[in-house]
Amino acid sequence: MRILVAEDERDLNRLICQTLERAGYSVDTCYDGEAALDNLLGAEYDCLLLDIMMPKKDGHAVLRAVRAQGSTVPVIFLTARDSVQDRIEGLDLGADDYLVKPFDFDELLARIRAATRKYSVQKTSVLTLADLTVDTSSRTVTRGGKEIRLSAKEYAILQYLMQHKGTVISRARLEDHIWNYDYAGGSNVVDVYITYLRKKIDGGFDKKLLHTVRGAGWILKEEP
Repeated sequence: MRILVAEDERDLNRLICQTLERAGYSVDTCYDGEAALDNLLGAEYDCLLLDIMMPKKDGHAVLRAVRAQGSTVPVIFLTARDSVQDRIEGLDLGADDYLVKPFDFDELLARIRAATRKYSVQKTSVLTLADLTVDTSSRTVTRGGKEIRLSAKEYAILQYLMQHKGTVISRARLEDHIWNYDYAGGSNVVDVYITYLRKKIDGGFDKKLLHTVRGAGWILKEEP
């Protein structure tokens, strides 16, 4: 998944980004509300981590603008303001969750999983296709009961394909969701990762699940 972190405390911003990247997320970052809105106009995100007290536009103003545009992107407020009234105001504006600083990073990851699951068609943390299983809570992958070890990028691609199983996913769509703005594109990086992933989930199995649709992209599906 691709996450936007809008937090003006640069050290905290950096620590959050490092935590998310180690967990396999693609992360973009900014330090003020106007930059957050610019990022949201230029890309599709799976979750927004939003500080309230930011320069130029505060988190409340950003969230109002986001919801006014009809976006349902999950939003988690990160803030030192911990009164009940502050929480009520944030939730009434359309935030999905509210995490008070200082917070535990494991809890942050759990809150992200919970917030994004609310908007997923699949409401469980376990995604399945034939004998392939992806547990998004433990980030484990098995096929035929055997655990498959994936790199962070391989896992991110597989999770996205599993969340959209039966749908052809284009290269551009994968690039947009799995890589951040630092990725220049225009290379065969996506193809390389798809090749690695196919070997790991289909290698040694008669029934293939990951298919190439020439000129269109890739699809995860069970063929008769």
